Amino acid sequence: MHRRRPEIDPQLLSETDEQRQLRTVLRDLYAEASGVEDVCEHLATPRGYDEALWARLAGEIGVHGLAVPEEYGGSGFTFAELAVALEEAGRALYCAPLLPTVVLAAHALLLSGDRTACERYLPRIADGTLTATVAGFEADEPGVAAERGGGGWVLRGRADFVLDGAGADLILVRAGTPAGPRIFACEPAPDTCRRTPRRVLDETRRQALVEFRGAPATAVGTAEGTEGTVSATLDTGRAALAAEQVGGSGHALDATVGFVAQRHQFGRPIGSFQAVKHRLADVLVALEAARSASAYATACAAVGSPQSPVAACAAAVVCSETFRLATAEYVQLHGGIGFTWEHPAHLYVRRARGAEVLFGTADRHRARLAELVGLATHGAG
Repeated sequence: MHRRRPEIDPQLLSETDEQRQLRTVLRDLYAEASGVEDVCEHLATPRGYDEALWARLAGEIGVHGLAVPEEYGGSGFTFAELAVALEEAGRALYCAPLLPTVVLAAHALLLSGDRTACERYLPRIADGTLTATVAGFEADEPGVAAERGGGGWVLRGRADFVLDGAGADLILVRAGTPAGPRIFACEPAPDTCRRTPRRVLDETRRQALVEFRGAPATAVGTAEGTEGTVSATLDTGRAALAAEQVGGSGHALDATVGFVAQRHQFGRPIGSFQAVKHRLADVLVALEAARSASAYATACAAVGSPQSPVAACAAAVVCSETFRLATAEYVQLHGGIGFTWEHPAHLYVRRARGAEVLFGTADRHRARLAELVGLATHGAG
């Protein structure tokens, strides 16, 4: 049965003057303060990123509060403006926890409809003084249980591979209760919350095992709205990740085109050889498809469209595959130097591989997409 797709205003798919200006400012800032050498230097620090640049992004440009309403200390723009910032962050391989803090945690709070929690945490997210993340959102069954203690709720259990789990000031946890899963806000303390960094392929996106041992927590939102909030938060995260992947793919293509134009072999630039042109053309075509998928997912997230789950799944598949292709060519068309530890290509390859499975694999997204559009078959052996 054909289902008529709700329309998205075409203007939402085009970049505004404000968004172009934001892109220019951010690209210049990252070029100045967050080159690959800077990223590698800050990966060795306790927090893993440049905290001064984090403060500048929040204070001077207002990146953290772009999609936060003015009543909660933000700028009152939409996810469309935030997606521009995420794309440029992906292009520069910016390693601070924008995704867990500004996308996942902030949108989980907003989507929960809990004004008290929003008033308590969103202003500090917007001004850059609070880092946050989510835990247990992807689990079928929560690995953390919430129980009533003498002074309120406490959490017990564990959540693994939590983004920025070892350093975040606030963790929004999906935990089980006798009445079903709920979201809880936990400000982890060493005596009730053990956090162990995990060694992961992409060192620019830190993850950790978080063990809750009677950690005090506060319920966020309603029990009835929990699963809807979790699902919508993850779809917003997928749209955000797609924007990052488009940025990273764009860097890989631009860097490779620049290299093959100046690298000579047999007395001519290697970029003049037809085989090289065809490979780069394939990346360009894939990148344009990824831009379109990302733009649609962004537009859906910006207006809260019912098509957001479909758009987010499609973008996750297309943008992941494009990033994989672009980074593979980034390495291979740079020849021997592309395989060296000193060249930045391997960092983008690691980011691409890590991002592929961050909110589910491409196969999982395809299966969910089939269900969403009514193509899934039931009862197959």
